[in-house]
Amino acid sequence: MNAVMTIRSLAQPLPAVLDTPLAFNLLHRRRNIGEYRPTSFDLSRFNRLLARLGRTQGPMDVDQLATAARQLSATGDDEAPGCIAQRIAWIESVAAMAADRAWAAANEVVECARLVVDYANDSQDLIPDWLPRIGRLDDAIVVEAAWPTLGREAAGYRDFVRLRALEARLRGCEPEELPFDRDAWQAARVHEAALSAHRRRVRESTYVPAPSAMFRVH
Repeated sequence: MNAVMTIRSLAQPLPAVLDTPLAFNLLHRRRNIGEYRPTSFDLSRFNRLLARLGRTQGPMDVDQLATAARQLSATGDDEAPGCIAQRIAWIESVAAMAADRAWAAANEVVECARLVVDYANDSQDLIPDWLPRIGRLDDAIVVEAAWPTLGREAAGYRDFVRLRALEARLRGCEPEELPFDRDAWQAARVHEAALSAHRRRVRESTYVPAPSAMFRVH
């Protein structure tokens, strides 16, 4: 299983209602997300961004968002639910990747990352960040929509950071001081894989049982 699938499979899912429009009568639709009522302009802008990032389930309505927010607000504390907190960590990883000049991401990845980070930093986004528990729900939805584009690149960048830190430690310098780019990362991965394979062969050869003595029945 690759790193992208592992990250997604371990992540807590966002409420399923976000992918399926509700079939309620218009009179019973919710219009408030927590204590906040978004404008139709902000919702349209949000849906345009999701479509640009690759969302295929169609535009969201306020009722879906309000229902999801209500489900996520069921407990009493003010901390963001795990499904939101995990995706905020994804955004932080994407922001670090986009800001690291040593990591030469593809143009489509750079643009997608910029859209996600800019939205997360926008004080005029769809749901105010100050709302307890659900204030970052819209940010989580945005990075979820972008993850098919960003996930593999973000996983690669995390490995890049790991190997750069290891190489810097071996050389006795800070990672930022090391001339370590994407090509150096690829070379380090090949070297690490070869070293791991060699160690595995040595380990397996150590545990090979000695051949049994030959004997005959007279």
